[in-house]
Amino acid sequence: MKKIKLKNKEEIEVGKIVCVGRNYADHAKEMGNEVPDEFPIIFMKPASTIIYSGDKVEHPDYSNNLQHEVELVLLITETIKNGSEKEAEDAIGGYAVGLDMTLRDLQFQYKDKGEPWTLAKVFDGCAVLSDFVSKEDYKLKENENIYLDVNGERKQTSSLNNMIFDIRKIVSYISKKMTLEKGDLIFTGTPAGVSRVVKGDKIKGGIQNVAEVETEII
Repeated sequence: MKKIKLKNKEEIEVGKIVCVGRNYADHAKEMGNEVPDEFPIIFMKPASTIIYSGDKVEHPDYSNNLQHEVELVLLITETIKNGSEKEAEDAIGGYAVGLDMTLRDLQFQYKDKGEPWTLAKVFDGCAVLSDFVSKEDYKLKENENIYLDVNGERKQTSSLNNMIFDIRKIVSYISKKMTLEKGDLIFTGTPAGVSRVVKGDKIKGGIQNVAEVETEII
């Protein structure tokens, strides 16, 4: 089983990974999608897909368009079901930077056919995680800069305050659809600037005052 460790705290076994799509208007638009205005779009990844900062992403041989998506990741440390936004905030125990690696060609193919695009988002190494920071050690202001570089060139940059749904709304909404438990992770969406990466590319992403994550495509 995959585990994460909060700095100077216990190791926590990862449960499920819940992901939010189209949470930045500029990214929704660059993908040609409608901007959600009432409910976030939700999909999931199994914990087995996790790798850690410094590990390498193996490019699946059945895709020709692997793309990066840098995201704020929330760690749930208290069980929450049908939670209010206040209860949602209390259930968040820490933060990290994640890379939601996406097989964009497969995603478009599945969408065109009206089929679920799970396999465009789920493959070994598709969820890259930085170290986690405890909420006790750093209280997120939600105006931090989020960014990603490929081979030293800035590709994605935005502020967390550009998220359509803030972290309390996200956790509260998900908890009304499924119980969130200690060890669950939530990827909160990516800003515009996603692009294709190929073997040999080096990726580094980060969130101001939170953490950095890096990987190489092999």
